[in-house]
Amino acid sequence: MNSNKLAVKGFITILIGLYSFQDCIHFLASVRKFHREPIIILIDRVPLILYPLLQVFGNVILKPAPSHENPVLASRLAKLALYRESLFEKTIYMDCDICLLSPIDEVFDFLDGVDLLVTEDVQPAIAKAANLLRVKQDILSTLQSVGLPLNESSIQYNGGFIAFTKSSKTQELFTNFKKYFEMVVAHQNVLLLKDQGAFASAVESVKPKMTTLSPVYNYLDKWKEIYAIDKPIKVMHCTYPYRPQYAKNVTRSLFTRIVDRTAKIFLPNQLNNPWRLK
Repeated sequence: MNSNKLAVKGFITILIGLYSFQDCIHFLASVRKFHREPIIILIDRVPLILYPLLQVFGNVILKPAPSHENPVLASRLAKLALYRESLFEKTIYMDCDICLLSPIDEVFDFLDGVDLLVTEDVQPAIAKAANLLRVKQDILSTLQSVGLPLNESSIQYNGGFIAFTKSSKTQELFTNFKKYFEMVVAHQNVLLLKDQGAFASAVESVKPKMTTLSPVYNYLDKWKEIYAIDKPIKVMHCTYPYRPQYAKNVTRSLFTRIVDRTAKIFLPNQLNNPWRLK
């Protein structure tokens, strides 16, 4: 790929460490079942000997992710780098514990009119987002007290699915995302190391042209009781380690079966990972 010219569209994900390696194999298998566009993996803490297993799927670009001794923080830093590391005019980012259940070509088309496409979190109201706090106290005032420009109408978006274009507005969004995430990191006495509050703050401050997509594009099966949808699910977010059988059915092949069997021996032990039950 010519580094001086952006490809029209592609996918990007993050793989930090072996704990998510098996998921990433199935993520790649599901994308390749429906799409031929290039896939960037921001990768760290994975032995080089395993890289060919990721590249089996073709047109996979491995790029080093920002490194940090704390793997949770490393994965957050990688998300901050999505805009910079994307080689595409139109990018769909998905967590590697996601499984496509059908093609999503229309998402690329949706980006023709906006800078950003997102989905709401299962708890969209920032004022009720207790998942962002380490302490039990008023949520909104605590977030505001550390410098995040949030208000009663601010929305928490699920960071597992983000589609964006290369534009000055999107670049500004990710610049602010980084700035506000640094505030989160600086206040670990009251805030958990999550990126949703910083991302919501960036959206509030930059106000990009954006569309909020239906939950069918980021469906968390573990929380299915909260949804009221009447359309087929397209993007299954498996809320690691929980992965339903119909997501496994999409990616089942001889190669993924071999990976799953050897994973029981070589990858970090996950007693509750459904991949390992068969």
